[in-house]
Amino acid sequence: MGYTNRATARRVRVALGAAAAVCAVTAALPAAARAESAGAAGGAAAGVERISVAPDGTQGDGDSASASITPDGRHVVFASSARNLTAGTPAGNEAVFVRDLQAALTKRMGTYTPLQPPSISGNGAYIGYSLQWINDVRIRQYQVSTGGTASANCSAYSCDQPSLNGDGRYTALALLMRKPAPTNRQRVEVHDWNTGAVVTVAAFEHTYPARPSISGDGRYVAYQDGAAKDVFVWDRTTGTSTGPVEGPATAASLLQLSDDGGTVVYLSGSDTYVHDLRSGTTRQVPDVKGVAVDPTGRHLLYAPNGTGGPSLVLRDLETGTDQVVSDQPATAGIDAVSSGGGDVVFQSAADDIVPGDTNGKRDVFVRHLS
Repeated sequence: MGYTNRATARRVRVALGAAAAVCAVTAALPAAARAESAGAAGGAAAGVERISVAPDGTQGDGDSASASITPDGRHVVFASSARNLTAGTPAGNEAVFVRDLQAALTKRMGTYTPLQPPSISGNGAYIGYSLQWINDVRIRQYQVSTGGTASANCSAYSCDQPSLNGDGRYTALALLMRKPAPTNRQRVEVHDWNTGAVVTVAAFEHTYPARPSISGDGRYVAYQDGAAKDVFVWDRTTGTSTGPVEGPATAASLLQLSDDGGTVVYLSGSDTYVHDLRSGTTRQVPDVKGVAVDPTGRHLLYAPNGTGGPSLVLRDLETGTDQVVSDQPATAGIDAVSSGGGDVVFQSAADDIVPGDTNGKRDVFVRHLS
């Protein structure tokens, strides 16, 4: 069913900061850092590649995680406490890095510690992540090529949980009101970085996570009402939200909206559900925890429930076939799968995924499946 969002769309100007980012670039990665693979993104042979490495190809000296990959499989954003991934990385806490797999280059995007996994635009041109800013939470968005930054204007509020669209123009985020809170304590918003317009997608009287997920063209935003455990999809064209997509009798939590805006993946109980917004049909994937969906909505990355067997598996939802991503303990997050399921990014502390892994740290890997 559909309902019209009661919050009126509003337009405001946001101040786009021009602060310079600290952005260090590494040298090309030697062949020694690859295992079972050859070539770069878009033409890599099947195998696995460790990407949290130093400029000379040696392993990172800190833990790395929270990785996402672009639809074309070329760029990976991840967080790491390693100091040797780029030249001049200062000592401190976690920082955010972008790896260009084709050019074999890594850039550090600022020096702030991310509070949540960083988000990357579909074209790899922008990344965004939330950070602590005095008593509030802010979102810092970086242009990867220049290092220029722009922070979401959350005046008197805290904003969090960013999701970037395909070209980085639109950022969906959750905005929390400062205490003492007024009636509406949380909003889901979409910020247009080109025009400064801000649109309110939904408003809640609670602060449960909303976890917005935006489509590649910025038209659709999936979000959850964490208190009611319902999942909705907002349409920019109509200005309305549809849902709950899981039906009135099921409690659900949002996993991800596909890049084309046609598929919503959500979790309910011990199962994962893939909902086709165009046909209104839902596919149940029983007894697995969904982790991510590829941009087309066809390939689901999941973790089997229970112990034993592989830790991450990629399923082709059309054919029903599975491919093992990792048979060692591993984790992954949303936006972990490239279009067509060709590449999957994940993190693991296992020491036998690639040869010479002796750092005893959690590393970021890309599995090239085709």
